[in-house]
Amino acid sequence: MNKTAGKTHFGFETVDEDAKAQRVAGVFSSVAAKYDIMNDLMSVGLHRLWKKFAIRIAAPRPGERVLDVAGGTADLSSAFARCVGTTGATGGQVWLTDINNAMLTVGRDRLLNEGVITPVAQCDAEKLPFPDNYFDIVSVAFGLRNMTDKSQALAEMYRVLRPGGRLLVLEFSKVWAPLEKAYDVYSFKLLPWLGKKIADDADSYRYLAESIRMHPDQGALKNLMEQTGFGRVDYFNLTAGVVALHRGYKL
Repeated sequence: MNKTAGKTHFGFETVDEDAKAQRVAGVFSSVAAKYDIMNDLMSVGLHRLWKKFAIRIAAPRPGERVLDVAGGTADLSSAFARCVGTTGATGGQVWLTDINNAMLTVGRDRLLNEGVITPVAQCDAEKLPFPDNYFDIVSVAFGLRNMTDKSQALAEMYRVLRPGGRLLVLEFSKVWAPLEKAYDVYSFKLLPWLGKKIADDADSYRYLAESIRMHPDQGALKNLMEQTGFGRVDYFNLTAGVVALHRGYKL
């Protein structure tokens, strides 16, 4: 990331660090109500398979504690809850967290509608309100690229993981080179058009396309996780690198 003191990226725009969180909040407050519909349209339903793969690689077990960072509309929290058992004698826990109240409200309501009773907390990933060495799994899906200080956010995720715990980062990444031109057309033409038609917000989906390009690619994110302290870091390219799932352990 080409980052100068006090500055960071909001898509292709350079902004003050203090301003980015507010700008990102505006994006997600705007799209929260149509977020799931847009995900299905944008990915042709593939996001469901990507998340299912993330759950499989996370390999949650009954009784484990899971933190879903930037969990938004609760796709992963719902799946994790079924695996770890948040009711009954297993003692499993899943915390759904997000910095954005509008997204978190959608996620909370979805869990309640599914009969999933699990704690929900509005919090900043760069300042997690949880004790050290508490969680077995931390996940963040399509949220890391929106965080102002990714290193600080990863350090917080590392802190709250117990030794032997694992972090799963599911995020847009660098697409296979032969597909780049077609992917650019899709990203910068079709996505804003869909955003305007479905969510009445072209700008937020233009930001989405730009933020993907500014996010560290597969190798750079692997290095960043290792610099934070994670060991045995690996990644899986999904859909020709449109998305990558990174996994690292607190050793």
